[in-house]
Amino acid sequence: MTKSLSLILLVLIFSGCIFSKKKTRSLYAKAKVNAPYNAIIVPGVPFDGIAWSPTMKNRVLWSYYLYENNITENIIYSGGAVYTKYSEAKIMAEYGKALGIPASNIFLDTLAEHSSENVYYSYLVAKRNGLKKVAFATDPFQAKSLKGMINKLELPIDLIPLILDSISNANYPEPTINGESAIENNFISIKDRESFFYRLKGTLGKQILFYEEDLPNERTIKKYRKQNRLVIE
Repeated sequence: MTKSLSLILLVLIFSGCIFSKKKTRSLYAKAKVNAPYNAIIVPGVPFDGIAWSPTMKNRVLWSYYLYENNITENIIYSGGAVYTKYSEAKIMAEYGKALGIPASNIFLDTLAEHSSENVYYSYLVAKRNGLKKVAFATDPFQAKSLKGMINKLELPIDLIPLILDSISNANYPEPTINGESAIENNFISIKDRESFFYRLKGTLGKQILFYEEDLPNERTIKKYRKQNRLVIE
């Protein structure tokens, strides 16, 4: 498949997947009423070893903003070493700590390699640590693109899309980190491990193995059992 066709396919899949400014602010207003959350889930993006990308910067600053303003008590940073040798969760945690989030309030999911996995694997981290009230905090595009999955599986996860003005006007200092601790040994890029279409399946959540107790009904359980997508204990 050519790069142009791949891009067209992605555009068709995610077309319209972005919350309006009005909807974003409405969800934030709802989050303030429901606050504090026990934790927010923050999905990762690749790190090049030099500096955080604008997307990672926005997501980490948004997590700090929500922590600083008592919207959340803890942060779950999510993402493995997917496209580069740096664990996305660990890099974001380093930036979060440099901004002032205590290490004791940071949890990690280092397994997720796709956005759908960011949601479910971080939800499992929350469950294991007794964090019952959870929200997914990311940019409006990604928040809306995963809203359907969260609703379909009836996961108890709220959405708090990023409000760019809130972090832009805060004038946060540029944090400095040492990313060496986030390097994963024996790293192999996902591009060398999976084909484009297999990665697309991952993006759509079709590689996740679910626990029965997290699924909303027997029909869904039977569906995923037939697809061999249940955790066997």
